[in-house]
Amino acid sequence: MYSAILKYITDFYESAIFVYCAGLFLFYILLAVLSLVAIRRSLWKNKIRGQQMLVASPLTPGISVIAPAFNEGVTIIANVRSLLALNYPRFEVVIVNDGSKDDTLQKLVDEFELVEVNFAYRQQIPCQEVKRFFKSSNPAYSKLLVLDKVNGKSKADAVNAGINASSFDYFLNTDVDCILASDTLLKLIKPFMDDPQRVIATGAPLRAANSCDVEAGVITRVRVPKALLPRFQEMEYIRSYLLGKMGWTFINAVPNVSGGLGLFDKDIVIKSGGYDPGSFGEDMDMVVRMCRYMCENDLPYRIHYIPETLCWTEVPATYKVFFRQRVRWARGLAQIFSKHRKVLFNPKYKKLGLIIFPYNFFFELLAPLIEFAGIIYYIYIIVNHLINWDYAIILLVFIYTFSILITSLSMLWDQLIFRYYQSWKEVWQLCILSLAEPFIYHPIVLFSAIRGYFNQLTGKKHTWGNMQRQGFNQSSNLQKTT
Repeated sequence: MYSAILKYITDFYESAIFVYCAGLFLFYILLAVLSLVAIRRSLWKNKIRGQQMLVASPLTPGISVIAPAFNEGVTIIANVRSLLALNYPRFEVVIVNDGSKDDTLQKLVDEFELVEVNFAYRQQIPCQEVKRFFKSSNPAYSKLLVLDKVNGKSKADAVNAGINASSFDYFLNTDVDCILASDTLLKLIKPFMDDPQRVIATGAPLRAANSCDVEAGVITRVRVPKALLPRFQEMEYIRSYLLGKMGWTFINAVPNVSGGLGLFDKDIVIKSGGYDPGSFGEDMDMVVRMCRYMCENDLPYRIHYIPETLCWTEVPATYKVFFRQRVRWARGLAQIFSKHRKVLFNPKYKKLGLIIFPYNFFFELLAPLIEFAGIIYYIYIIVNHLINWDYAIILLVFIYTFSILITSLSMLWDQLIFRYYQSWKEVWQLCILSLAEPFIYHPIVLFSAIRGYFNQLTGKKHTWGNMQRQGFNQSSNLQKTT
């Protein structure tokens, strides 16, 4: 009787896993096809309409570039100069000094000739107290506004302060340690102007800046990261943005806009309550709440991703920092499903409730748990001599081959279309590295996700800690909150 029940459970589990894997692979294939179509459509539109029309037009919308800064004294000057040099007719740069304990603010004051000013500040969304406002006495830096506020212990709180102080109807959410392409604003604003429906956000791919050549805040040559861990992350970013986000863009079901680079409709963000300082995944949480607001008020909307890389950021170079980052991301995902659980399978929320949330629930939230359970199951049937080796080997080889194929396809598409790397040798290095990803990189991602879920379930207090950054063309390390 016991053996019959055990066999029934085993057969059911194996059948369920087969169906789950088949569904996941079909989704990946579908996203890859849709991504290719979306990329070709985006490139075609760019040929039809050039950027000079936006530069010359007096109707071009104004944009507020909001960048929080906490203990960024080592690189703050070069980074702010890079933001001020963006190619766009109407924009301002809002730097939010979030209670820095180093010389970040003093360096800004000295370099940009800042003086304290009275400012008509209206707090429309909650944040910690803003103590002072600074503007430059030099007309050359008239676009710069610096806020000095009480530390809010999160980027979300600092961005909220920047939104409250911003002048324009659209704002770019970025970090001061990111390097943006000079035409970032021109490319991100296009969907807002082209789409007949109301666009509430646009995003673009991020890449690793590690090992890239940087001069005066500008990427002069894109290189594959030299260190192994950043190289794995570069590969993951390309695959995620090129095959994932672009595929979702085609069906207007983008699940998230990165906190490192996103252009938003300020009015909708404010009506949605602004960023949540208590969220571990504040970027995705913000997008979900914006979508909920639009659905609950029966307002049509779109979220766009464009395929060109516009932002380079220094990714974690040590396993300790990387693990802590991914634990926070996983905890944020679990937190979002807890906060917005009524959205799942709810037709009231349209694609958000019937496509985005179900996909993220089954293939993002549950995937680490199912995979971890699968590992335990494999160990059990091996120890008890119940494994069908022929079936097991075929399944593992298929999963391994599919993973390599999807990753390599992403790398090749990226190089064929955009040619960010100067040599194909760098592309082949990433493709070859995909052979090792399931054995080296993926287990770290898997167990960090499990740890994040456990921390969320037990309510463990999250320690933010400091991340050591080398900085761009810097010989000293930069302390960066993560």
